[in-house]
Amino acid sequence: MTKSIERDSRPDDTAAGPEQYFQQMLDQGKFMIQRCERTGRAVFYPRAVSPFGGGPLRWEPASGGGTVYSATIVRRREDRGGDYSVVLVDLDEGPRLMSTVVDAEPTDVRIGMRVQAEVRRTPEGISRVVFIAAD
Repeated sequence: MTKSIERDSRPDDTAAGPEQYFQQMLDQGKFMIQRCERTGRAVFYPRAVSPFGGGPLRWEPASGGGTVYSATIVRRREDRGGDYSVVLVDLDEGPRLMSTVVDAEPTDVRIGMRVQAEVRRTPEGISRVVFIAAD
């Protein structure tokens, strides 16, 4: 089940191929990544062929677990939604992705912090991967 996000998002109606499938899975509340069939290495962002030699990729559910690699704060006026964090997260499977930590004050987000992915919907109805602090 997806939950709502209070941040601005811009829909991308140009998604096709692997990006389209990824978005369809997010719309069903599923965070999926790809894995190279030759090397077994996990891949993110969605692609048509593996970056590790061009071999085939298969889809699998992501564990969602990860560690904050880098964090910053985007400062905005309260009437524009207030401050929020932007993070790079190293997924437990290996890939790194950019997102936000939604359940913590931006000043409380730290490098090395354990996080868990969730799929949430923006006010515009777009499903996105965000993170919450893991205990």
